[in-house]
Amino acid sequence: MTLKHTLASAAIALSIASSAWAEGATHHVAIHVNQNDPQVMNMALNNAQNISNYYETQGDSVVIELVAYGPGLNMLIPGKSPVEDRINTMSMDIENISFAACGNTHRAMSEKAGQEITLMEEVRIVPSGVVRLIELQENGYAYVRP
Repeated sequence: MTLKHTLASAAIALSIASSAWAEGATHHVAIHVNQNDPQVMNMALNNAQNISNYYETQGDSVVIELVAYGPGLNMLIPGKSPVEDRINTMSMDIENISFAACGNTHRAMSEKAGQEITLMEEVRIVPSGVVRLIELQENGYAYVRP
C-alpha cells in the first residue's frame, strides 16, 4: 500500500469516526428568566421547546434548566404564573427539562407575604439563581437569556 492509499484510508476512517462521535451528542442549556413579563416567560419556554425539537431532529439530546429569580420567580408560582399550563405540559413532554427557583428571591417573597410561597411541583429551589447560572456555565452549559 502506498503512502497515498494509507493517507486516504486514514482520512476515511477519521471521517467515519468523526461522524459517529457527532451523532447522539448531549447538549446543555441554561435559560434565565428574571422578569415578571408573560412575553419574556413565553419566549423562554419557546426557546426551550425549539431547542428540544431541533436537537431531537438531529438525533441528539439536550438537558435544559430554566432558572428564575427576582420578579421572574412569578413564572413558577401556581395560580399566579401566566405560563403555568405550559410548564406542566412541557415538564411531561420534554424529558430533560428542569425548573430552578432562586432561594433568595423565594425567601424574600415569602417574608413579604407573611407566609411560605408555594411553588409548582416541577420546581426545585436552589440557594441563589445567579449563582446557579454561574455554576451551570462553569459546567459547560450554554447560556440563553430571552
